[in-house]
Amino acid sequence: MKNVELSIPDMQSAHCQSRVGTAIKAIDGLKVEKLAAGELVASVESDEVKEELIEAIEKAGYKVGSDNSKTSTTSGGCCSR
Repeated sequence: MKNVELSIPDMQSAHCQSRVGTAIKAIDGLKVEKLAAGELVASVESDEVKEELIEAIEKAGYKVGSDNSKTSTTSGGCCSR
């Protein structure tokens, strides 16, 4: 398993965190370590699982920053509108 830390700047509220959690829960080969305001820490079995994870988060309406990124200039998510 490979550790992945993603920045999801617009995922700040408990509602947004729940929405992302629901979007990624069915991904095989993923173990969520931490889902908190603005960040997701997980273990993935492969790069393909990581790509599936990012796609699911983006499909839910959130921008994903690069690994270990803490800033974003874009706005999205359900609570920022």
